[in-house]
This record gives sequence, C-alpha cells and structure tokens, in this order.
Amino acid sequence: MTVSGSRTNSARILIVDDNPLGLAARRSVLEELGHRVHTCVLAHDALEQCRAQSFDLVITDYRMPKMNGTEFIQELRKHDPEIPIILISGFTDALGLNESSTGADVVIQKSAQEVGRLIRAVARLTRKTAPKKKAAASTGASSDTTRKRA
Repeated sequence: MTVSGSRTNSARILIVDDNPLGLAARRSVLEELGHRVHTCVLAHDALEQCRAQSFDLVITDYRMPKMNGTEFIQELRKHDPEIPIILISGFTDALGLNESSTGADVVIQKSAQEVGRLIRAVARLTRKTAPKKKAAASTGASSDTTRKRA
C-alpha cells in the first residue's frame, strides 16, 4: 500500500550490501514506505550505477568483498560530494566507525533497533536534500519555513 501524496516522501535510494537477506529486508522496508529502491551486491557495481543515474540517498554495508563501505564512500564522494550516505555495520563499536571516521552522514549499528533508526535517518536525510536543491534556486528567504509535525 502506498499513501496518496507520498510522492514528496519518495526518494530514489541505492542499497549496497553483499548479504542478500539484509539487502532484501532493507529494500522491502523502504519500498513499503514508498521509496524507489535499487540494489547492488558489489561496491564497484554501485559506483557504476551512481555514475549512470542519480540517487537521493545511498545506504551501504561496511563489510563487503573487494571494497569496504568506507572505501566505497570515499570513491562515491569523489563523484558526488553532496549525496547523503548511511553506513550500516555490525562492527561500529569494535571498529570505531562513526560519521567523522567513515565519511557517512549517518552510521547505524546492526541491532534490533536498526529498522527504526534506518527509517528515521532516511526520512531526515531525504527531507534535508529536497529543500536544499530547491533553496539553491531560490533567494533563500524561505529557509525558516521548516515545520515540525507530530
């Protein structure tokens, strides 16, 4: 089911994860929220997709073959420095993964709370990018119009 008017909430999202179960689960959750989700199991393929088309948000796992999530983020930032990125890992604490050490906008620990955190992060980052693109074309006078809704 999609909620009418969800087009404003709809984002083009790329998920990169070599684990097909994690990939399918995250895709399902985000598609249920009305997002258009593309997936890749290899970081190199994801970079090619990002060069071929634009995405509003990229979600990547950390541990992947040939190129880990941090390396992927570094390469992606060369192509698109402004794209919002979420890094998900089961090793955030053990490896000291955080926003400043990875280049991601949000780092999420794999846990029972992962889905809720992912949904909130996606909502925040996709809201943040839509007005930013519009604001660049406007005079900037309406930047205080953000309203919180309960």
